[in-house]
Amino acid sequence: MLTRRELLQVAVAAAPLLVGFGNVTRALARQRLGQEDILRFEPLGQVTILHITDIHAQLVPLYFREPSVNIGVGEAAGRPPHLTGRDFLAHFGLEAGSPEAYMLTSEDFDALARAYGKVGGLDRIATLVEAVRAERGEDRVLLLDGGDTWQGSWTALRTRGEDMVRAMNLLRPDAMTAHWEFTYGAERVEELIGMLEFPFLAQNVRDTDWEEPVFDGVAYFERGGVKVAVIGQAFPYTPVANPRWMIPQWSFGIREEELQALVREAREQEGAELVVLLSHNGFDVDHKLASRVEGIDVILTGHTHDAMPRPMKVGNTLLVATGSHGKFVSRLDLRVEGGRVVDYAYKLMPVLADAIVPHPEMAKTVTELRAPYAAELSEVVGETEITLYRRGNFNGTMDDVILAALLERREAEIALSPGFRWGASLPSGAPIDREFVYTHTAMTYPQVYRIEMTGAQLKTVMEDVADNLFNPDPYYQQGGDMVRVGGMGYRIDPTAPMGRRIIDMTLLATGEPVDPDRKYVVAGWASVNPDVEGPPVWELVLDYIRDRRVLGGEKVSRVELVRG
Repeated sequence: MLTRRELLQVAVAAAPLLVGFGNVTRALARQRLGQEDILRFEPLGQVTILHITDIHAQLVPLYFREPSVNIGVGEAAGRPPHLTGRDFLAHFGLEAGSPEAYMLTSEDFDALARAYGKVGGLDRIATLVEAVRAERGEDRVLLLDGGDTWQGSWTALRTRGEDMVRAMNLLRPDAMTAHWEFTYGAERVEELIGMLEFPFLAQNVRDTDWEEPVFDGVAYFERGGVKVAVIGQAFPYTPVANPRWMIPQWSFGIREEELQALVREAREQEGAELVVLLSHNGFDVDHKLASRVEGIDVILTGHTHDAMPRPMKVGNTLLVATGSHGKFVSRLDLRVEGGRVVDYAYKLMPVLADAIVPHPEMAKTVTELRAPYAAELSEVVGETEITLYRRGNFNGTMDDVILAALLERREAEIALSPGFRWGASLPSGAPIDREFVYTHTAMTYPQVYRIEMTGAQLKTVMEDVADNLFNPDPYYQQGGDMVRVGGMGYRIDPTAPMGRRIIDMTLLATGEPVDPDRKYVVAGWASVNPDVEGPPVWELVLDYIRDRRVLGGEKVSRVELVRG
């Protein structure tokens, strides 16, 4: 098999033959992008904030395709981050075929993935962080982790988050907040927090008995002579989007009034000159929050996996969106005078794995953490003739693989799969190993149920999920994407009122309309209910892929987007 270096040599030699593939040719020509280019930055001011978020337990590099559909509703319609593809490139003035196009859009993903390679990897992130700390001095740098760090891989699931705690202790963030962390259950979360060597912040979590804070809400730091308050904001809808029974004594919420009071206390009583919200609310929620809570200088947003090449300013607040899966490290330099930000400089640093030298100590730790599972993870179970991806408002190709497995292995008429935004991608022609399947399925409530539902019940479920995603008020959005449906087609109007978004539900096997009164056999997974019975979803998906060996596109869904 050709190495990447040999492949590039062949490609360059064949460049005259690639006239019809201009984007690919330009990408190959830009392969010289190196670590120095990624780190190049003109420092400014006294404080440097580095931000990572939504790593989803990915210790090693992977492929990750950005969405081709990301619909904004209400005031967010047509506003970043709800732009994709060429519209995204045009808005931010980015060139097709460039590293930025590869990292930030789905345009030419298959070809550009071959040119630029994998992204992320905690050892590459550690290299960038160490370099910035060395350049600026540690007394000027804050590294902040936006959560969704402990979940999303087989090693994290098997160690119940401990592998990520060990790795992150080595990276040395100054604070973190959380979301999927809570799906290990309250007792395990408290155990893991006890292992952390840095603060776990969540101002918006209370106990249900006395409404007292469960975790610290704020931590104070001095950087570059500036007193900085970092406030943590955990995902506010955790007990709704995830199993309530795992955290029965904790309540969540946005808690806007409490947040405003904490910001005032930080400034007026504690003397903070810079206030940073380390948030897992989601971009649109944070956009609204920034317009309503005074005194926040920077919101480091997470949860919705959006990545933008420059901050968005809402009033006096900067919103920073750093993407997911270790693809980026954000750097924000701030000049603070008189208790306010008077200037800033920003760079969204791409973590191109081939361009960055792995950090030796982190690389060694990652290898040790993965060693007990390495043979299992590397087992090849098939290959793909198409690009496999999950991310997007509606079904991706890997979603259809999961749904096809559920339909077949559970002998169901209709299958449901959650619209999670975590999971790797694969370019066409790539082998599929166990690790790839686990990145889409590794969670603490993976049982595949088989039940009967009426057509009316199915519509109610879909309408509820659609409202969570497309409600024009961001405070009623819970993030994620639309529930994936197999065996049934439908049309959806995101702009319609609740209860009227889903239309023309059709059973694909017969072409007949879904009967509201008829009962259908439905398979699904990731139920938030307790005591769900069924095999773990990864077993069904692995068996399905093994039986076929080559995936060429599973035609089990049909979604038509309409506008009223």
